[in-house]
Amino acid sequence: MKRLLVLAGGILQIAVIKKAREMGYYVIATDGDPKARGFNYANKSICVNITDEEEMLQVARNEHIDGVIHPCSELSMNVMGRINDELGLAGISRDQAIKATNKHLMREAFEAFGAPSPKSILTESAEDSWNRFENDLDTDSILKPSRNSGSRGIAKVVKGIEKEEFFKLYNVALKESRDKSVLIEQFIEGPEFSIEIIVWNREVNVLTVTDKKTTEAPHFVELGHNQPSCFPEETVRIIKEAAIAGVKALEVNNCACHAEVKVQNGRAYLMEIGARLGGDFISTELTHLSTGIDMVAAAVNCALGIEPCLEQKEEKHGVCIRYFTPKPGKLVSISNLEILDDPRVYKKKIYHEVGDIITEVHSSLDRSGHVIVTDKTPQKAIELAEKLIKNVKFETV
Repeated sequence: MKRLLVLAGGILQIAVIKKAREMGYYVIATDGDPKARGFNYANKSICVNITDEEEMLQVARNEHIDGVIHPCSELSMNVMGRINDELGLAGISRDQAIKATNKHLMREAFEAFGAPSPKSILTESAEDSWNRFENDLDTDSILKPSRNSGSRGIAKVVKGIEKEEFFKLYNVALKESRDKSVLIEQFIEGPEFSIEIIVWNREVNVLTVTDKKTTEAPHFVELGHNQPSCFPEETVRIIKEAAIAGVKALEVNNCACHAEVKVQNGRAYLMEIGARLGGDFISTELTHLSTGIDMVAAAVNCALGIEPCLEQKEEKHGVCIRYFTPKPGKLVSISNLEILDDPRVYKKKIYHEVGDIITEVHSSLDRSGHVIVTDKTPQKAIELAEKLIKNVKFETV
């Protein structure tokens, strides 16, 4: 029986743990939280600091693993790469993991390869960032942590912004950056997409393109996704081409990839690429519902050095996920939940209970629940999901 080490055991990793066991593999789930929900589904659970390379390497050796995966998260990508290097496993190397999680190194790789991406500058301080914004960028810009995910610390800065406000947003980005550095980048005005990919033996296989719905400036938090894309075929084509070029620039192999692209004036720009399954249930739920291809099973096999199956195995649907974002305040009631009992609702989850405090949506952690719906087309799925989000009533004071 092949033994798979899963780094992290949160809600987003449960689908991977369950799938790997369903495939007949022995799953060792690891997490720093002794109450991690994924522990309930693994063959074996170990409470450990998954960001500690030496500690996790010892766990991997003790458990005689055949593969390691860090799905839907970037926190311990370097650890995963180190384990692959030391044990000669199939996934990405530590150097590749670093490049795929550090946005500055990623931008350098894109530029060297000729993959399309926005102008980006690694800054040394708030003052340096301000001077670069004033003198080197002639458009509105984005401040972002060089290492983080889930829209944490990202903010748009517009020409004419007061220096004091700029510094405030810079310091938020710096606080959220795992390596304490901040990028300032050209702002790309246009729709945003993600691209779900499996790389096997250097071949980049695009499974689908996902349309995104986000909040407005300054934080651009993702509020929903749909598959397949509702955009014209030509737009989808240039998005796929940009994503393929980006994956090749990063030189990652035998892994899932989640690329993010924006389109402005008919041109695609790479925002970033994660060498992992995407979060927000995009890779774990939406992709198999829209393509019939089991992306989770494919990613698990890649980690174990087994050729993935990329054939359609189930019916295709239009699919959409939307997130609840009620008015900030103390939650006093949730009503009309019975409308979620529609047979087209595939999954639903409310994250808060009466008495909880609802905060402003500044990152993906601030959302209050989700609903995933399927229908004959993505347009119909979107229509239903939007209706459900609107009509479930969260009362706050």
